[in-house]
Amino acid sequence: MAVRVLGIDPGLTRCGVGVVDVEPNRTARLVDVVVLRSPADLDTPRRLARIADGLEAIVDEHRPQAVALERVFARSDVSTIMGTAQISGVAMLIAARRALPVALHTPSEVKAAITGYGRADKAQVGAMVARILGLEQVPKPADAADALALAICHAWRTGGAAGEAVADSRRGPADDAALTPAQRAWLAAERSAAVSGAARRVKE
Repeated sequence: MAVRVLGIDPGLTRCGVGVVDVEPNRTARLVDVVVLRSPADLDTPRRLARIADGLEAIVDEHRPQAVALERVFARSDVSTIMGTAQISGVAMLIAARRALPVALHTPSEVKAAITGYGRADKAQVGAMVARILGLEQVPKPADAADALALAICHAWRTGGAAGEAVADSRRGPADDAALTPAQRAWLAAERSAAVSGAARRVKE
């Protein structure tokens, strides 16, 4: 049975988001890919909200079974690393509220999984993503290809899991019995909440 993984290449200006279905034989199929954007002239809270709205819409539309994020590393550009870390936190919160497992993968792990070489450049990663998914063109911009690479890497390395059972609103009472108390609490809260504003996708 295929596993559906949401890959996120976090960024405050551009956030790549890719959804793939991966079969046990490692065959992968593109479900959706988009780059969410927030304008630099907005203040940080509103930029975070803009990206969060888009992430919530995609999660609720496609119902992934796991979320894969790029692991944040320290860089010389403090503003860039801050924005990346802030969006990573937003993505983790959205996943946690839906009891979705989250995994972090380093860029070298993703490159090695996709191309067989941990120091591959973005062009090589993009070309392999297109080949794996059977696409005629490489997803653009690079944030889109990177998000898809994260999702494929996670599915290939783990089978889509992140250590705990997956819970989502499609489960029935029999499925819920297998969850931990914490997962059941998350699921009950999610089912009873009437959260508005997550049905729209923000692409601007």
